Amino acid sequence: MFDLTGMTALVTGASGGIGSAIARALAGQGARLALSGSNGAKLRAFREQLNSEIGGDHVEITCDLSNTAQVEELIPATVDTLGKIDILVNNAGVTRDNLAMRMKDEEWDDVIRINLEAAFRLMRAAARPMMKARHGRIVTITSVVGATGNPGQMNYAAAKAGLTGMTKSLAQELASRGITANCVAPGFIRTAMTDVLPEAQKEALNARIPAGRMGEGEEIGAAVAFLASREAAYVTGQTLHVNGGMAMLG
Repeated sequence: MFDLTGMTALVTGASGGIGSAIARALAGQGARLALSGSNGAKLRAFREQLNSEIGGDHVEITCDLSNTAQVEELIPATVDTLGKIDILVNNAGVTRDNLAMRMKDEEWDDVIRINLEAAFRLMRAAARPMMKARHGRIVTITSVVGATGNPGQMNYAAAKAGLTGMTKSLAQELASRGITANCVAPGFIRTAMTDVLPEAQKEALNARIPAGRMGEGEEIGAAVAFLASREAAYVTGQTLHVNGGMAMLG
């Protein structure tokens, strides 16, 4: 079940904590990956590690998602390198946290450009070869704060909520062509960034989560692998919340 052998996937933000877990999950199910990110050295090291540990002939494509020209070239470069694109995972994102009254224009612009606009451009570009193939899976990583909001993250919450609306619209446009579009919304996930938090802060976070712990990157990867699979063909326009019960959203 969830065998992705013969399928190709582009994962943005692939060398980050959640991105690398998603890449491992897809590669582990047999997909061949184009790994994208802005840090070429880090991306190359992860690609070599993935090829060594899981196997496969994965590739890396460096792309700065704040650069519109580079974003527009990413899907064509993926198709040229892999021969096709079956799965697009919009995972990359940034934060520029600040309270609304103190938020600078560039903090708003950076988050919207990278988290929302770049995802739109990649969805639009990926839709063309997917429509021709009459098959495709578009999975976008949003966040629980896109549904609940969060103080100091007006820009980030707006971008993540926007991704959900975009995905629902795209799902309706592409469903008849065998293409699904869905979101995975993580809650608090344990990464290198959360590992350095003081123990008291970790305990306070865990106290807000009915499961009593942060999630693991592998749990997000598993959700993405399901939505990317052939078995998920009748699931589209949905948001799968993976948050340990922190926010029980319909």
